[in-house]
Formats: sequence, structure tokens, C-alpha cells
Amino acid sequence: MIQIRSAAERGRTDWGWLDSRHTFSFGDYHDSAHMGFRALRVINDDRVKAGAGFGTHGHRDMEILSYVLEGALEHKDSSSGGGVIRPGEIQMMRAGTGVTHSEYNHSKTEPVHFLQIWIVPGAQGLKPAYAQRAFDRAAAGRAFVLLASGDGRDESLQIHQDADLWMALIGEGKRRELRLRPGRDAWIHVTRGSVTVNGTDLGEGDGAAVSGEASLSFLGRQAAEVLVFDLA
Repeated sequence: MIQIRSAAERGRTDWGWLDSRHTFSFGDYHDSAHMGFRALRVINDDRVKAGAGFGTHGHRDMEILSYVLEGALEHKDSSSGGGVIRPGEIQMMRAGTGVTHSEYNHSKTEPVHFLQIWIVPGAQGLKPAYAQRAFDRAAAGRAFVLLASGDGRDESLQIHQDADLWMALIGEGKRRELRLRPGRDAWIHVTRGSVTVNGTDLGEGDGAAVSGEASLSFLGRQAAEVLVFDLA
């Protein structure tokens, strides 16, 4: 079964310098029907104007991933983590016992477009940590590549949760298959373009909850970039 969470139905925060769309409840946006999915708690689709960003603020007990679609995002945190994240890279901050951090558009002239993703960890009170890695976008044009996982296999970022985050670039008219682990559910998020998944059409910004499906078959309707969370 696939249940669509359409892009148009998402919550929105518009602060002028920030235009953010919320797949799940976040901040001042609350929808009791969309509080997360399994361990996946937040997908914020953020666009930040040049030179602007989020000042220093705190988090705890959350695995936070940043995935940049366009531009460059500068990150600094109190666990000595920091770097500039660009397309083709993914970053993880483990908030654990508590961490403060800031995120700014690294450019003074161009906007940055990125996803902020929160995953509830399997344990509380973990030591804060930071990691960042590049992934092979050419390989993602041929098959799904693993960006993050609970065991850190295949050079993915290791998160403290039984969850796999997969990504693929799917050309128009091209097909991709992703087999889910037995007994699992999944969340799909289309970051760009449009696809048909097991007969269901999804466009840019759309999400979908997947249950009772052993595998996912994608057909690119337009050139697309897709994230899939394989969740316990």
C-alpha cells in the first residue's frame, strides 16, 4: 500500500529569508495526522536566501541529516563539527546529550536549497557526533546508492537507528528497482522531477508512506532525484 503526502498539502514557514515546506509537523506547524513515520520525524524542504541562515540554537536526542540540492550550506556545532555541504554530499549531526549549532547559506549571492531530515535515535543520551561524506552521483544514475544506515555499510554515514537512506537519479523513461528488507516499511520523497512507483504517480516534493510492499519499482516520468527511507 502506498499513501501519498502531496507537496501542496505540506505545512509552510515563510520568514522572508527562509521558505520552508514541512512534510511532518514542525515548529508552529502542527498536524496530528502527520507527526512522522516510524523513526522518521522531520523532512523540511528549505530554501534560504543568500547570506542568511539559522543562528546558533540547540537540539538533543536526534539524528539530523542535511542533504543539499542546490548551492552550499555552512554548518558549525559545539561538538567541533563543521563544514560546507554541497550537492553530492550528505552530513549527519548526532545531537545526543545536547548540541548547539548554526547553519548558513555559504554564498553571499546565490540561494541554497536543502533538506533537513530528523531521525529519532534508538537510544537517548548518546555522545554528540558529526560526519560528512561525498557520494557517487554517477553510481546513483545507475542504481540506488546507500547514503546512511544503522551499520555504516558501503561507506554510508552511520546513524543510531535501524534505518537505511537510499538515493537514486532516474532519467526520463528509465526504471529502477529497490528491494526493501523483509517486514519493513518505507518513506519515499521526490526531491526533483516525477516518477511512477508501483503504479502510483509522485511529483516534485511529494512524499509517500509505503507498507506491505516487498520492493519498489520506479519509472522516471521526468528526470528525477528520489530518496527512500527503509524503516523498521
